[in-house]
Amino acid sequence: MSKITVVVCDHIHQKGLDILANDADIHLINAADETKEKLLTDIIALADVAITRSSTDVDQAFLDHAIKVKAIVRAGVGVDNVDIDGCSKKGIVVMNVPTANTIAAVELTMTHMLSCVRQFPYAHNNLKLDRVWRRQDWYGTELKDKKLGVIGFGNIGSRVAKRAKAFEMDVVAYDPYIDPTKVTDFDMKYTTNFDDILACDIITIHTPKNKETIGMINTNEITKMKDGVILINCARGGLYNEDALLEGLKSGKIAMAGIDVFNKEPATDHPLLDLNNVTLTPHLGANTKESQENIAIQAAENAISAAKNIAYPNALNLPIKENELPDFLRPYLELIQKMGHLSAQATKSAIDSIKITTEGLVSDYIDSLTTFATVGILSESLEDQVNYVNAEFVADDRGIKILKNKAINHSGFSNKVSIKLSTKAGIFNISGTVFGDEAQRIIDIDGYELDLEPKGTMILFRNTDVPGVIGDVGHIIASNGLNISDFRLGRDKHSQALAVVKVDGNVTKKLLNELSDLKTCLNVTSVVI
Repeated sequence: MSKITVVVCDHIHQKGLDILANDADIHLINAADETKEKLLTDIIALADVAITRSSTDVDQAFLDHAIKVKAIVRAGVGVDNVDIDGCSKKGIVVMNVPTANTIAAVELTMTHMLSCVRQFPYAHNNLKLDRVWRRQDWYGTELKDKKLGVIGFGNIGSRVAKRAKAFEMDVVAYDPYIDPTKVTDFDMKYTTNFDDILACDIITIHTPKNKETIGMINTNEITKMKDGVILINCARGGLYNEDALLEGLKSGKIAMAGIDVFNKEPATDHPLLDLNNVTLTPHLGANTKESQENIAIQAAENAISAAKNIAYPNALNLPIKENELPDFLRPYLELIQKMGHLSAQATKSAIDSIKITTEGLVSDYIDSLTTFATVGILSESLEDQVNYVNAEFVADDRGIKILKNKAINHSGFSNKVSIKLSTKAGIFNISGTVFGDEAQRIIDIDGYELDLEPKGTMILFRNTDVPGVIGDVGHIIASNGLNISDFRLGRDKHSQALAVVKVDGNVTKKLLNELSDLKTCLNVTSVVI
């Protein structure tokens, strides 16, 4: 039996290389020191599996030469440099290593927190570089009895919170996508009111970077904070608006900030570098020996599993080739994932159960449809931690029940797919179908019949069905500088209506607040698909 070739495109820890080299079924090619030109023209064509990091772009040029590759392992969390759609079209499974650097990121967060309260870097430089012994200049504060606001209570945020408790801090956690008991069981406070976070002494953020979290801390939020607040960001650049952060630090509203990540990196000329009340590191979240070792080991083990067709751990795309799916099913898979993503955005609450109902020939593929729906729902809060392989396992781990129902087709449509999302905040129902070959449509939201293309930025406005509502809504949207590109209206038998308004541009909190203030408004939210 011939050996399976694994090409390591970028530098990884030696332990990962040793695992690959010591497997009798694997032929290892370590191309980390080769030029990218040689990697593409001479080496990658030999690979059955490739291991990459951020230095190698898995783009169209890479894929054109990867004629044998069946799996790619991104040794790390981020897959910004991987064309996942392009890989899927070639039947290449893309995997990452999302948890190997968890402890490194947690401990770096604590390092920044301690450095800020004790101004450690500045005291160190004053003595070591300036040779000045002035203890009176470096009075800090203690973590004990301070209130810590944790935004995002996932893998990293929860561990930061537990370490903060060991420092005898009072912890307040904000994460609308988790069961509150995951916080309260550890004698911490769970909140759904973001102002509770803004009232804390120290705030640290640990969320994915998406439309909901970019600029999550901006001028308005900083204005509401305590004078002398401390902000920490060791997650992703852009979660704090950098201009607002800079102004807050200059004014003294923010006493200190600990920042490891930036909008644009490397950030060697960033204006934050000129301030004396900020601790800065060059994106060191994964930079520990243990983390790099763990990443390499997991990447190597994942590559071997994929090479031997044993498993595809942390796969980020569907591990089958497109030609193995019936043509009519593909748009339904895409549609139900979009419906799931819309549902999660509309509810923004911890999930109890997901029920998928199918009618028509699509019922033969209810398992695949359930997987795609679950990915769409969970990706809103978990981003790259959930994928088509692990979706239902992740749901089970979070205590979410998955239910499937093949219903008799009485809908009048050839095929129909529906999601019933049960959350702590209530129940959300959505149904859809496909007209012709590709025309995806949402046909029902919570009992309101619609004909809606699942695409774009939308405002979901539920209201009492009285005259003048459409005009009021249109006026507020226009006064906020947005153009309405589509307006769909559904009505029920109880004098209520649901408007789905598509707009060109971003929906702000200000706009949603103004719509919510209308007397006719029952509920309003925005989604992006």
